[in-house]
Amino acid sequence: MSQSEQKLKLGALIALVVGSMIGGGIFSLPQNMATSAGPGAILIGWTITGVGMLTLAFVFQSLANRKPELDAGVYAYAKAGFGDYMGFSSAWGYWLSAWIGNVSYFVLLFSALGFFFPVFGEGNTLAAIIGASLVLWCVHFLILRGIREAAFVNLVTTVAKVVPLVLFIVLTAVAFELELFTRDFWGTGSLELGSVMDQVRNMMLVTVWVFIGIEGASVYSARAKRRADVGRATVIGFVGVLLLLVLVNVLSMGVMSQAELAGLSNPSMAGVLERVVGRWGAILISVGLIVSLAGALLAWTLLCAEILHAGARDHTMPRFLRKENTKKVPVNALWVSNGLIQLFLIITLFNDATYLSLLYLATSMILVPYFWSAAYALLLGVRGETYEAAPAERRKDTIVALVATLYAVWLVYAGGVQYVLLSALLYAPGALFFAKAKRELGEPVFTSIEKLIFAAVLIGAAIAVYGLYAGFLSL
Repeated sequence: MSQSEQKLKLGALIALVVGSMIGGGIFSLPQNMATSAGPGAILIGWTITGVGMLTLAFVFQSLANRKPELDAGVYAYAKAGFGDYMGFSSAWGYWLSAWIGNVSYFVLLFSALGFFFPVFGEGNTLAAIIGASLVLWCVHFLILRGIREAAFVNLVTTVAKVVPLVLFIVLTAVAFELELFTRDFWGTGSLELGSVMDQVRNMMLVTVWVFIGIEGASVYSARAKRRADVGRATVIGFVGVLLLLVLVNVLSMGVMSQAELAGLSNPSMAGVLERVVGRWGAILISVGLIVSLAGALLAWTLLCAEILHAGARDHTMPRFLRKENTKKVPVNALWVSNGLIQLFLIITLFNDATYLSLLYLATSMILVPYFWSAAYALLLGVRGETYEAAPAERRKDTIVALVATLYAVWLVYAGGVQYVLLSALLYAPGALFFAKAKRELGEPVFTSIEKLIFAAVLIGAAIAVYGLYAGFLSL
């Protein structure tokens, strides 16, 4: 097969973006949101998220067009703008988010299967871990057959999982009650929700989680048949997924009250549709979730292997991660990623890790890559780099990048100190990989500024370790 035949077209790139974003999060969205906020705060939160994530989508679109030589998306932008260690940290954080997110998907997948087979329980029983391990290695060997073949399977599963979502939206729209939706609009009837601002802040990590994957086409920019399709796929995928998410969330709150939604077990969409049409609605959503998670697992396994491989290609990661098989699949990166997923699955058997705890941890890890991508776009605008003949575009893109950067900072604040410290704990060991890559080049590991940054990471990691020991932090 020729190299051009291996390239990904617009449809496959859109499917990678949509497939990455639509995983398990949307199927648990009604309960996850109702736990944190009332209808009014949820609408405010979606507005903030919609604007913030749209600016991030435009940032990835702009950077894909203006810096076509940067083929690894989130990782390459951080390195080009802020140096090797920031680039490495961006790649490391993105990779951690990807495979930790996959662990959460496995837990939710077998929790959904527990609807049909009680032996799987909440997704963290012995039977569930054995089943998840079998699925993990089936996905692994499917990907080893080739990126293009795996992307085709992802396209098929993306189409299949959108169908029950659309049906859910249609049926709940018919059953929607405006009086129920507006009854306790600002959540004042539930004291544990707090003020409207507290509600908005508390729902932020969930909204970021369901949008993780927006950068999926950028990560695969080197494999795109046409470079311009990378930006188009990012924006098209974002708009479509935003519409689905908001409709699923808002329509659910016109079918059941905030308290009822908060008390549902996940996937909570099943409970909502069961209220509308009966038992077959819950079965439909559970089957849709299983298909959706299968596609998301494939997409994210592709992404986390690709980010390690991209880092190794330009010497930010150790050279052993560059190795590809005859199908151009980064085999060592894939083995490392899936090996850690397997290890973490075993750990969940002993510490009862839940879907939500893994979700929040994975989300916190990706905030750094998003921030540095937005900051790099802002840096280009301020410097005027690549805008010499387009001053009008420079003003527009600089404003967009500024909003995206502020949004990324807001997300760190909304996530809270706990996840900043836990992120530092996971970032710190990455320095071993960074140091190995630098020694392979015969270069000093850190610059003076990078030493200060790494010292701050170590301090944060030490506080996190003490916090876990003392009990004021938890996974």
